[in-house]
Amino acid sequence: MERPVTEADLEFDHVPDTDQSFENALAKARDGDRLTVDDAIELLTTGTDIEGIDRRRKERVLEAADRRRANVVGEEVTFVANLNNNVTTACNVGCLFCNFKDAAHTFESEYEAEMAGFTKTPADSRETVADAVDRGIYEVTSVSGLHPAFALDDEHLEILRSHPTPKEVNFKPPGTYETDPGTYAAQLEAMSVDGVHVHSMTPEEAYHACRGTDWSYEEVYRRLQDAGLDTVPGTAAEILVDEIREVICPGKIGTDGWLEAMEAAADVGLGLTATIMYGHVENEAHHAIHLKRVRDLQERVDGAITEFVPLSFVHQNTPLFEHDVVSSGPSDDEDELLIAVSRLFLDNVDHIQSSWVKYGDEQGLKMLSCGADDFMGTILSEEITKRAGGEYGEFRSFSDYVELIESIGRVPVERSTDYEKRRVIDPDEPPFGPELGPKADGTPLLERDERTVPADD
Repeated sequence: MERPVTEADLEFDHVPDTDQSFENALAKARDGDRLTVDDAIELLTTGTDIEGIDRRRKERVLEAADRRRANVVGEEVTFVANLNNNVTTACNVGCLFCNFKDAAHTFESEYEAEMAGFTKTPADSRETVADAVDRGIYEVTSVSGLHPAFALDDEHLEILRSHPTPKEVNFKPPGTYETDPGTYAAQLEAMSVDGVHVHSMTPEEAYHACRGTDWSYEEVYRRLQDAGLDTVPGTAAEILVDEIREVICPGKIGTDGWLEAMEAAADVGLGLTATIMYGHVENEAHHAIHLKRVRDLQERVDGAITEFVPLSFVHQNTPLFEHDVVSSGPSDDEDELLIAVSRLFLDNVDHIQSSWVKYGDEQGLKMLSCGADDFMGTILSEEITKRAGGEYGEFRSFSDYVELIESIGRVPVERSTDYEKRRVIDPDEPPFGPELGPKADGTPLLERDERTVPADD
């Protein structure tokens, strides 16, 4: 039997080795010059001329990023009143960084063993979202596993039913399963309650939604837009370098496919976000290449990307950790430098997000002094990070936000998904609740005793 790949076995073509110097790269960053990949590598490593992270150099990078943040967006720290409504954990892709998924065959009606996953019907999703809209949310975010029964719409479902080799397109009829997830279009229509903003359908999901057809991504996103989709989350990006994707997610959409899908979504008029999921097997050269690909994409889509979201790898319950491919996630130094260099490199993306779900409160606030200006959203329910071993909860109240943001001397601001609507919150005028959502009236989203998991460390 072949021995599994471990951390010591990994070798990559892209390595953090440059002819640039740290001092030259930092000077360019401070002057506001557009950075190159080599510049980014020098800043992320605090200099390839030394081993490890130089703390004094690191602080200089963070200071430059914080100054850039202040110049670009000022002292506001934004957040959105939102709900995560993940439809299903059923998935056959097998990404090694993920513990959100459950093997799709365990959802079949004839499967007899116990399983911990879930699938929601469109009616379930509508009930969940309607309750959250009544409480005042502005946005529902939905990212799900690639359930074999999921089709784009009824037409796509019939195409998949008649496919001569359904296994090749990862399809089984909905009747095979205990719960029918419906179609992507039906789920989006169900979540489109009272004009709430629907943020869903990653490039990976769009790929799943056109399997077995010759439909373009433009066609897919146009149909999804007609069903109620408003913006597209740029997750499934992980690291946009294929030699990394071949290790951590070999069954997933490739770099070119991800970029093609994102451009198509923008072409039909959908707003975008972009992400990076870092701190596993990759190195600083991969980070820099990823940032360059996001910056180039932003040029091609005429600024459709509203925010960049660094996602720190949570390792504890993932196959990468369990199979000794990685021994940990990123360090605090790596987190801080990734945020900072994202701010300095992405000169055409205004907003950089700090995720309290990934970092916790203390480190999440630190990121707001390293170049980040957005502090994510209220979430109300979070499964992906939690199932991977995250410990920082699944709910953030407006009171929490006001208290935390004021504690670092910044201005708390409720925002819309696209950042076009903003409401500055006065810390001296409680109670604090959302006002931008379709049914928001300033009432707090939830009382503290309604939390299922505390959001604090």
